[in-house]
Amino acid sequence: MNREAIEAAIPHRSPMLLVDEIVQRDERSIIGRKTFRDDEFFFQGHYPDYPLVPGVILCEAAMQTGAILLSAQMQDGEGVPVAARMNDVKFKRMVRPGETVEMEVRLNERLADAFYMQATVRCNGKLAVRFDFACTMAKTEF
Repeated sequence: MNREAIEAAIPHRSPMLLVDEIVQRDERSIIGRKTFRDDEFFFQGHYPDYPLVPGVILCEAAMQTGAILLSAQMQDGEGVPVAARMNDVKFKRMVRPGETVEMEVRLNERLADAFYMQATVRCNGKLAVRFDFACTMAKTEF
């Protein structure tokens, strides 16, 4: 799945679109990739002399990957997935400019409009972050 298909699946856009490609997907799991370029906006202040991908950005990339998984299950107009909670977040490895992460997300359970998922983010085969999260569908009309 390329960027055009990703943009058709979720509402995120640059600079906050944090999924470059989807390499595998089935009904209950998905794997996406993101390469962090040297010019990403957050490296300017995190940290200028030792740039690191903020942990919240790694989590957001995984949750966007999960939203792409859910997009195949949603009907048009049903809303957009939004994060409702994160649990048991564990950061294990720093990610630096130029590195590529692989985000794997598994749908564990759906209860009405609540989706319970598990995410792992790996960099060079090593665990960078692992967490559980839930999201719900938000209506797009105001």
